[in-house]
Amino acid sequence: MTLTKQQVREVLDVYIQAWEGQDPDLICTIFTEGASYHERVMGEPIRGRDGIRDYWQTKVVGTQANITCELLNLYLDDGTAIAEWEATFDDTAQQVRKRMREVALLTFDGSQIDSLREYWASEVVELSQATLPRGVPPLGKQGTPNGQ
Repeated sequence: MTLTKQQVREVLDVYIQAWEGQDPDLICTIFTEGASYHERVMGEPIRGRDGIRDYWQTKVVGTQANITCELLNLYLDDGTAIAEWEATFDDTAQQVRKRMREVALLTFDGSQIDSLREYWASEVVELSQATLPRGVPPLGKQGTPNGQ
């Protein structure tokens, strides 16, 4: 069976649903049992569904909130997909709101991801109200009060 762009899009729809819904069990449904997940490509990959579930429980559920994500581009070449998306979320550990742009390289075994490598950058778009002294407005997009 040849993997189609529509099948990849459906898998990525589940990925986004799992991320926005902070659902470690759902994310595991789109990975093979022995999948590898490189959140930081220069480090060791996270291995297997249990490792991916643990990572998502710690990272996505434990340190993110109010997540939105949009798939921007998708390319497919013989079982390897390249996806680009943009997400915004509250980083609860750093108490800031971030915007992230990511490119992921995904290889498939059938209709499941066997390997995912992320390349991303993020920026702070505003400080959490919880971290600001009383009377100080949040930072705007330019890093100044109210974006001025």
